[in-house]
Parts: sequence; C-alpha cells; structure tokens
Amino acid sequence: MIGKLRGVVDSFGEDHVIIDVNGVGYVVACSGRTLQNLPRAGEAVALAIETQVREDSIRLFGFPQETERDWFRLLQNVQGVGAKVALAILSIFSPGELASAIATQDKAMVSRAAGVGPKLAARIVAELKDKAPAFGAADVVAARLAGEESAVEPGAARDAISALCNLGYARPQAVAAIAAGVKALGEGADASALIRRGLKELAK
Repeated sequence: MIGKLRGVVDSFGEDHVIIDVNGVGYVVACSGRTLQNLPRAGEAVALAIETQVREDSIRLFGFPQETERDWFRLLQNVQGVGAKVALAILSIFSPGELASAIATQDKAMVSRAAGVGPKLAARIVAELKDKAPAFGAADVVAARLAGEESAVEPGAARDAISALCNLGYARPQAVAAIAAGVKALGEGADASALIRRGLKELAK
C-alpha cells in the first residue's frame, strides 16, 4: 500500500496529476482544490496518498495534508458517499470548513458539493456529527488546527491532538475536540489540560 508520494509533477489531467517518482509515473486522483494548489509541471511535490484496491484496479488519491486524507476516508463511511463524491466535497471545503459545517449541522452548505443532494447532505452531517464536536460560530482555531496550508499548530495543541489519535480517535475528531479546548482554555493552555478538555468534548 502507498501512503505517501514525493517526486516531481509530470503533467495534469482533468481530475488527476501524474507524479514522477524516480522515473515511474503515478496517476493520482485529486480534489479540485488540491489540483489548483499543486506546483507546476517540473516542480517538486509531496502528497499523502490513499490507496484503494479493487478487483480490477488500484487507484491512488492524493492530498496535501493527512487531515484531508482522513476526511476522505471518514466521508466514505457514510452510505451513498464514494470516492467521487468525497473528492467533490473536498473540492469546495477545507478540512476546517467541513468540520464547521458538520458540527453546526449545516446541510445546505454540504449540499453545495457536486453529487450531494439534500438527503445525502442530511445523512452526512447526521452520521458524522459526533466526529466533529461543535466549537462555536467562529472556526478560526479549528481551521488552523485542521491543516490549512498556511497554518502551524501550536506545540501544546499538536501534542494534544497526537495524544487523542494515539487513544484511537480519528484525526478529524481529535482536531475538532482540541480546537474546542483551545477556544475554551486559551492558546496558552498546556497539552495535559487540552487533552482533558478534548476528552470531555468527545464524550458529549
């Protein structure tokens, strides 16, 4: 199984990029957002990879951060959401925006994605609600911790997220819970306090 690719951008397709790794070209399907933000042909690139093996094919899906890959996996746990729909959702939402939409049960926002009707949007926010604890109207902290390209996680928050992941929680859950903790306790809170607060959020 391939979990990460580091190489050079060879060329682009409508929904994929070909990455040259030591002379081997890997076809990697990506969301529209990811394709728009990739370097130009000939430049270095590194992507987190989700490998899906079927009877008649092996497909690679690429993401700029592991957080986005985690959401890709999580979305497909919802009945009616396959790889194509999951990529469509990630084409218009950053991890932080998606976490906010689900935490606030914003079905209309989720239904903006191609292939997502009102019923499917309702199912997504309902089934994934517990994966993204509510963290208030503003999601600045959550968006940053969820892996925005310009973000750098504070040390204590990063350690707290890692600790929750080690306890078995999916990264999107851990990010949302610690984001709520940071907002409640302040950015000066230490990792142990954030972990305790995060566990309370996850227990709601």
